[in-house]
Amino acid sequence: MTLKDIAKATGFHVSTVSRALDQNSRINLTEDVVRQIRETADAMGYRRNRLASGLRTNRTMTIGVVIPDITNALFPPIVRGIESVMEPEGYASIIVNTDNVPEREMRLVDVLTERGVDGILHAATLRDDDSIQLIRSHNVPVVTLNRRVELDPPVPFVINDEALGIRMMLAHLAEYGHRRIAHIAGPVALSTGAMRVAAFHAARAAMGLAEADCPLAYAERFDEEEGHRAAIALLDGPTPFTALLCANDRLALGAIAALRQRGLSVPHDVSVTGFNDLSSLDAVTPPLTTVRILQFEAGEAAARLLLALLRDPQADIPAETVLPVVLVPRESVATPRPL
Repeated sequence: MTLKDIAKATGFHVSTVSRALDQNSRINLTEDVVRQIRETADAMGYRRNRLASGLRTNRTMTIGVVIPDITNALFPPIVRGIESVMEPEGYASIIVNTDNVPEREMRLVDVLTERGVDGILHAATLRDDDSIQLIRSHNVPVVTLNRRVELDPPVPFVINDEALGIRMMLAHLAEYGHRRIAHIAGPVALSTGAMRVAAFHAARAAMGLAEADCPLAYAERFDEEEGHRAAIALLDGPTPFTALLCANDRLALGAIAALRQRGLSVPHDVSVTGFNDLSSLDAVTPPLTTVRILQFEAGEAAARLLLALLRDPQADIPAETVLPVVLVPRESVATPRPL
């Protein structure tokens, strides 16, 4: 089955048929023309030869999606959001997992560029990341999501309103009467960790909470093991606290395990909060108070930015997209006990 066969069946010129069957070339065709041609092509069993098309257009119709941890429940909704935008446009996603190892990240990004992906959505980047420079050296469009990279010229990014989320959570704890609020911060090499700990410092000062009463511990990774380790460090430290604000949900789950290990209950002895609102948190005991981010929508937004660059590398797209967040009160916060 060829384009000429479809042209003969529909009465349109071969070039019109070709444009109608290519998502990137049908801009000047009416919806009715595209519909007629596509319906006829489907009925006749036509399938595009992607290899031949790629040789003609210098495109592979693939994108790379770089994620830091394939076991993290945060990322499946993000990937689904990406595919909801890219798949209808004819793009397939190649997903690679870095395990938060910079050397592995560089190697996988190199593989993606060697495979000729048309663009990359990067959700595993550090604040200062050599992999972004590698991508740019191959003239491949790139957008980061859930993280941002500090480079000049800037890389378009989609993130959450980290500062608002931390402010809302501190205010929520203060409303319950907490004044001694510890913080488990994320890795500051990641924009997410750096922005959330900076927001904690700013919000604490604005609320008049004494720095000496709000101890910090830094996690090396955003996972349960590091949440457990950091919570133990805080419990063994000199400063007592009644609440523990964690930079993400996985840190919070690890912290809860550490508190129970020390014979403390949540929230009777210590209130604990998270950030992200991973799936099934309402099934945790106690259900975790957290900040909800837009996971699916983040994938959608980043994919739309990348799609605009794929259509026009000089497209005027926003460098910064900040998505709203929502406080989700559950049962892991209570009024503090006297110390």
